[in-house]
Amino acid sequence: MSPHAGRSSLAAVALVILLGQPPTITPVPAQSAARWWKGNTHTHTMWSDGDDFPEMAVDWYKQHGYQFVSITDHNTLATEERWWPVPASGIGREAYEKYRTRFGAAVDERRSGDTLVVRLKRPAEYASRFNEPGRFLLIPGEEITQYLERRGAHVNALNVAEVIPAQEGVTLVDMLRRDLEAVRDQERKTGREINAVLNHPNFLWSQTAEDLVQLPALRFFEVYNGHPLVKVQGDSVHASTDRIWDIVLTRRFSSGGGPLYGVGTDDTHDYHGTGPGMRNAGRGWIAVRASRLNADTLMEAMQRGDFYASSGVELADVRRAANRLSLAIVGRPGVTYTTQFIGTRRGWDTTTVAVHDSTGRAVTRRYSADVGAVLAEVPGTSPSYTMRGDELYIRARVVSSQRKPNASYTGELEMAWTQPVRP
Repeated sequence: MSPHAGRSSLAAVALVILLGQPPTITPVPAQSAARWWKGNTHTHTMWSDGDDFPEMAVDWYKQHGYQFVSITDHNTLATEERWWPVPASGIGREAYEKYRTRFGAAVDERRSGDTLVVRLKRPAEYASRFNEPGRFLLIPGEEITQYLERRGAHVNALNVAEVIPAQEGVTLVDMLRRDLEAVRDQERKTGREINAVLNHPNFLWSQTAEDLVQLPALRFFEVYNGHPLVKVQGDSVHASTDRIWDIVLTRRFSSGGGPLYGVGTDDTHDYHGTGPGMRNAGRGWIAVRASRLNADTLMEAMQRGDFYASSGVELADVRRAANRLSLAIVGRPGVTYTTQFIGTRRGWDTTTVAVHDSTGRAVTRRYSADVGAVLAEVPGTSPSYTMRGDELYIRARVVSSQRKPNASYTGELEMAWTQPVRP
């Protein structure tokens, strides 16, 4: 935990946890004028493996009602000089033509021999075009990216000041642990609030719940990612990201550990076509409750768990009062909503069974139905759950009847996820 200003409330929460009196989410005082700010924290551009210019990506989010976005290209903050060769045809040419039409004289281009090249703009050059106090904010970000034995360790660092190099390690878990330490080091050095999010654990089946349990400093992970190859639903061998979340929460809270919060993202790469096989914008996001549209303020609210993740469902309120957790869902005509209150009770069955892949390698463990059980299902737009007091934690998952437009997997329904709270 960083020692700089803004962390005193977090230190108090940590002390309460250690004393065995878990924190509660309480209503934000009216005078703070807190509201929900919608944002995406996982976005790629031509600075790494996205297929559009950074200004075009930021413009898409601003035009579609987002209040903040973080461009998180792989292992770069886009501060160097880079010229991009424009192809004669294809998606690259289409991207250039759209960029030229939208930004006109602001496009920096020249000829390099027979090739037209365009300079990729740095965030410092275009941020002022989009940033508006109280309306829109560009938050600097980076996807710290490395691989080992065909699996990945990807961490989004949000609100960074400098590039954080991918850290070496003998295992992926070791790499991730060192990545998290590097983020904390920069946070202490700069005084900024920097959040580190473990991305898509099921991409290449890279991380298991057991791996995440070995990372007690990890505060955030992607419970939803709209990339069609990240396998949020899991399969017969690998747990879904929802299931991974419950396993980690159960094991952490059973041993006195802290919470893990779930983030929803797009992981956008493809801007010039839509479809189930493409990595499109608009599939997943978070809504953060804060008094100001300010990077440090948003990061602090996330650290308190005062945000929710969504793939289409909007919440007007998430409120903890005494032993009751209540939601207010923004309903749509003809759409029904079911809220599943999920948790694990003390005294849960700790039996686990090793799960092997097709090669016979043990890849994870299967846990009892006590872990992440649906403790109540409530229909309607005003669901609530009264805690008995024996729950290790409670979180809510809202499932709508609305089929998700441009779904990332077959049969996908629009959903929302609130953060875990404790009795």
